Amino acid sequence: MGDVTITAGGIALAAEDAGEGPPVVLLHGLTATRRYVVMGSRALERGGHRVVAYDARGHGRSDPAPDPGAYAYGDLARDLEAVLDDRGIDRAVLAGASMGAHTLVRFALEHPERAAALVIATPAFDPEAEPRLDHWDRLSEGLRSGGVDGFVEAYGDPPVPDRFKETVIRVIRQRLGAHEHPEAVADALAAVPRSRPFESWDVLADLDMPAIVVASRDEADPEHPYAVAARFAQALPDVELRSEEEGASPLAWQGGQFSKVIAEAAARAA
Repeated sequence: MGDVTITAGGIALAAEDAGEGPPVVLLHGLTATRRYVVMGSRALERGGHRVVAYDARGHGRSDPAPDPGAYAYGDLARDLEAVLDDRGIDRAVLAGASMGAHTLVRFALEHPERAAALVIATPAFDPEAEPRLDHWDRLSEGLRSGGVDGFVEAYGDPPVPDRFKETVIRVIRQRLGAHEHPEAVADALAAVPRSRPFESWDVLADLDMPAIVVASRDEADPEHPYAVAARFAQALPDVELRSEEEGASPLAWQGGQFSKVIAEAAARAA
């Protein structure tokens, strides 16, 4: 096993399937690729897990959606279902960051029998808050009209302490440079924030599988508020909340350490 192509609703998704053991599926965030879940770490495979990771529609080497609006969470959850079906996986540990975290929650609400455990990293969706659509539309237009430089200009000065600024801009440029279809990422930037993975906090009580929520502290990652992650943890029935030590780089940015959290969720599921 290795690099594979998975067809989901007529869209070719670029993926990789490696290792042997209980399956783990990794889902990345908006503007990222599959590399940016565990940051290239192979700790899960070495630890006896089968790991499937894929580029979301329009991202990385995957095909664009059939129309600019087809990046809603319903679409993304159906892609996840297609990945599981294609790989012959009935039930897996699902681990994702940001958009990927919201996608796996949507999928688990629709197909709870297929989620052995959930690792929900740096969620940002709050069903009770209004999305910052003007922010996302600026980023979308910046990328569409000016490429990576246009996105960075639209993003502006990162709202983080000086010691994190250089890292944030470098990672933004690396992530955005990894897409074969940047215009599709621009479409996703406009469409994903307009979609709702679930309608109220109450519905998360139905997710009774083991879960770990990984929160970033606001100093380093204010776009994924700690309070939102804590609210996810409050709503889920069988959950632990994890974060980095105060002042440290976010746990979700540390591939090896984040992989340990995923392995722990897999052990709890077993």
